[in-house]
Amino acid sequence: MSRVLFWCDAFWPLIGGVEVLAARVVVALAGRGHEFVVVADQQANLDARSDFHGIPVHRAPFLEVLANRRMDDWVAARERVAAIKRDFAADVMWVYHINLDVMFHLMTARVHPAPTLCTVHGAFFDGTLTPDTAYGRVLRSADWVTACSAHALAETRRLVPEIAARSSVIRNGLEMPTLAPTPVTANPPRLLCVGRIGTVDEKGFDVAIAAMPALIERFPSARLAIAGDGLARPALEQLARELGVAEHIDFLGWVHPDRVLALIDETTVVLMPSRVPEGFGLVALQAAQMGRPVVASAVGGVTEVVVHDETGLLVEPGDPDALAGAIVALLADPARAARLGAAGRRRAETDLGWDQHVDAYDALLRDVALGARPLRHASAAETTA
Repeated sequence: MSRVLFWCDAFWPLIGGVEVLAARVVVALAGRGHEFVVVADQQANLDARSDFHGIPVHRAPFLEVLANRRMDDWVAARERVAAIKRDFAADVMWVYHINLDVMFHLMTARVHPAPTLCTVHGAFFDGTLTPDTAYGRVLRSADWVTACSAHALAETRRLVPEIAARSSVIRNGLEMPTLAPTPVTANPPRLLCVGRIGTVDEKGFDVAIAAMPALIERFPSARLAIAGDGLARPALEQLARELGVAEHIDFLGWVHPDRVLALIDETTVVLMPSRVPEGFGLVALQAAQMGRPVVASAVGGVTEVVVHDETGLLVEPGDPDALAGAIVALLADPARAARLGAAGRRRAETDLGWDQHVDAYDALLRDVALGARPLRHASAAETTA
């Protein structure tokens, strides 16, 4: 058993791919005997101290303090972290998601020195991993670094080459749902995008909307549902109106994670038209679990979840015609769509399972806590592909 201080900038009940995974992994590993304390940024009027399934969660307004630059708030946040570290005396510091709030972890590193594990959930923008940045410092000082995909690890190693000998891939996984998938049907055709709408083009939802005219011409009853919310939603709604497809698109807003699988089950094809490389692509895995084929941009870690012409189809990013063509190919051949979906479900069960994910981190945490150099994880962890 190891005592783990789990640092994650956003944590449940905040919603997102990283937040959902973080909540699940700490509960699963606590069940394996590890003791956790979570430190997270304080957002959305969340309590400064709470419990999550018996795990203490401490929050402080780190990002707000960094933005306001008030020295008294800065000192208070630093001292809060220092007190947590002294009281808990962790065996491992696990930085689960690297954001600017990690500066407060770095500033208090000497309060209770302990081996550090870092997890990378996506590629970094150039310039953020220079030696003087918080991102660069925490990775360079880590005893071990994991990434959620081979793409994310390759990009991180490119920017921080010195971690090559102490880093590995542990791909994300999810528990298979208890909800049994219904048969895939294209009568009527139902398409789905899921994700935050922070910008118009990041997730490529604008590409999905731009593909709709061609789809409606071929399949007049086709509908697209967009599950998610954010600042760019009005711009997407305006785009739908300009293209004359607003009546075929349902903007569902924020959808609770417990509802996502049922929503996927009502869908013919799940779309992931991202322009920016995804670190992994949890939505693609959820679609596979429900036996739905995915049409996705061939960028980032999603290409490790969606196998082209086996569990879905991959297209060039930012190309509405290519996206529409791939969707039409599946809608026109429901048997093929069902075949790809079934293959995705088998792969979700055998290659991207939750037990493999938890097993890999369980073993890694124990080795890091003991101060052992866990070289076996450089190969063993990659079997979670």
